[in-house]
Amino acid sequence: MFIGQVVGTVVSTMKDEKVCDLRLQIVRQLDENNEARGGYVVAADAIGAGHGDLVLYAQGSSARQTELTDGRPIDAAIFAVVDSWDVDGKVVYQKEGLESIGVEPAEV
Repeated sequence: MFIGQVVGTVVSTMKDEKVCDLRLQIVRQLDENNEARGGYVVAADAIGAGHGDLVLYAQGSSARQTELTDGRPIDAAIFAVVDSWDVDGKVVYQKEGLESIGVEPAEV
């Protein structure tokens, strides 16, 4: 499982029928401190993530474990949008707007 940020979309008009209904997103890989790691992956979006969202994604056979990607030729899949995360007691990321609905960063 990895953390990344959706930075773009891939459009393909000619593709295998097993992936015709999948939305393909470009995900910039991030490290535990919310810094770019220098790599990108194309991931099938199983949840409807939007541009700029921080997401959790899986690669390899784990990417084919979502209901949407099961049995498909997928090597990376987005399966969650991140609301917040912390490392060693320090909040690294907090999604904008969560404070207004009463969601506080996780306490360690």
